[in-house]
Amino acid sequence: MKSIENLKNGLKDGIPIALGYFPVSFTFGIMAVSLNIPTHIAVLVSLTNLTSAGQFAGLPLFVVDGAYIEMALTQLIINLRYALMSLSLSQKVDKNWKTLDRMILSFGITDEIFAVSSNQKQKVSRAYFLGLMILPIIGWTSGTFAGCVASGLLPYKLQNALGLAIYGMFLAIIIPVAKKDNNVKIVILIAVIISIILNYINQYITIGSGFIIIICTMISAGIMAYLKPIKEENHE
Repeated sequence: MKSIENLKNGLKDGIPIALGYFPVSFTFGIMAVSLNIPTHIAVLVSLTNLTSAGQFAGLPLFVVDGAYIEMALTQLIINLRYALMSLSLSQKVDKNWKTLDRMILSFGITDEIFAVSSNQKQKVSRAYFLGLMILPIIGWTSGTFAGCVASGLLPYKLQNALGLAIYGMFLAIIIPVAKKDNNVKIVILIAVIISIILNYINQYITIGSGFIIIICTMISAGIMAYLKPIKEENHE
């Protein structure tokens, strides 16, 4: 049956994504426990969110009981790209997708799942996309659980070392792009400068970590959008 074959193909393509997610979510689990977040809460967060940057950014807000609006705006800014990915992917799916299918399966859209789906030569079926998202969700959630459990077994120094993994992941994302595009370098530099200024101001006026992310993102991106707008033909 065609749908079974598509499901199997999706599961197969999801294996490397799941393997890549496990160590990152493992680090998330360790960091969550180190901040006194219960294991079941950390696992539930990973199961229901599936967003590395959003979850790591949300950890400090959990600890300090940040305002709901701060958490909501932080997640909106960080995860806004998924809305754009969804719009793009909606042109790639086959005609059998219903509105309910789109609503349910949109939960599984991540950078990697979007990339794999977009690179398919044929239209993306519901069965294929379902298979593609199953293993990454399992890998991300089980990695978080394993990290929470291992945090009580690993030496403290090793836990701290693993806690740096997320920063390495972010650097691995931005450095290759920055090497190719000077505009990206400028955006990063502006964001760093603004972050330093805000952290200095934070000594006198309390600014939540979520709002710092929002301010840095909006100002740095806004400045470059004004100074170096992407021409329509280049964007296409």
